[in-house]
Amino acid sequence: MKMNTLVTSIIAGSLLLSASTVFAQTAEEQGLAISQESITRDNGWVDMLASMNMVLRNKQGQESIREIRMKTLEVEGDGDKSLSIFDKPRDVKGTAFLSFSHNVGADDQWLYLPALKRVKRIASRNKSGPFMGSEFSFEDLASFEIEKYNYKFIEEQACDIGTCFVVEQYPNDKNSGYTKRIVWIDKAEYRMLKTEFYDRKGSLLKTLTSHDFNQYNGKFWRPSLMKMVNHQSKKSTDLMWSNYKFGNGLSESDFNKNTLKRAR
Repeated sequence: MKMNTLVTSIIAGSLLLSASTVFAQTAEEQGLAISQESITRDNGWVDMLASMNMVLRNKQGQESIREIRMKTLEVEGDGDKSLSIFDKPRDVKGTAFLSFSHNVGADDQWLYLPALKRVKRIASRNKSGPFMGSEFSFEDLASFEIEKYNYKFIEEQACDIGTCFVVEQYPNDKNSGYTKRIVWIDKAEYRMLKTEFYDRKGSLLKTLTSHDFNQYNGKFWRPSLMKMVNHQSKKSTDLMWSNYKFGNGLSESDFNKNTLKRAR
């Protein structure tokens, strides 16, 4: 075979393979392929440090602000590990939340409450409960793992930054607080721009939107703002992110439930 013919064949085969992963035969296969691609493009960040302001807003619009430091570790072959440490205000200072996400089975989560001086394990049946009074549940704080859902591609739709894939995701966990999530993933970079959460009765409960993305290390996209709106309670929570840092040399020993009381 001539060299130019060989190169042409390789390119054509690569394009065909790429197209087949996105444009699979069934809506279920296509939804899975799109969701998998969103994970694949974000692999390899190893670990992350970040600062976060959590703005709680009640239905009257009154606000309270909490300052949080985040540590996250990418785990090969399993879900991510994360540690959240509250610095302000004084009544929550020293509170720490540790989460071990898993590909299969229930996530492991613990909350240290300094007022009680004890570590509380979050039971799987309570994962739909609110995290520290916010509109985010404990379930929402686990990393997105492909095995946790079944998928269905719905359509392509215009969105704020171009075109988005719209995919339904159905949780496999019987303790999930949701019957489904509908996710908008942008076609250019496969970032999750919007997620609608439907409760156990099938009604729209919450909408999460992510804004002001920046790219780090030439690959990893992270939002500066995430807004969760609860349509039923009329409350909302904003997460304002800053000081993203990747490759900090974190290890498994930095995410140990026995050190939660000493988290600083």
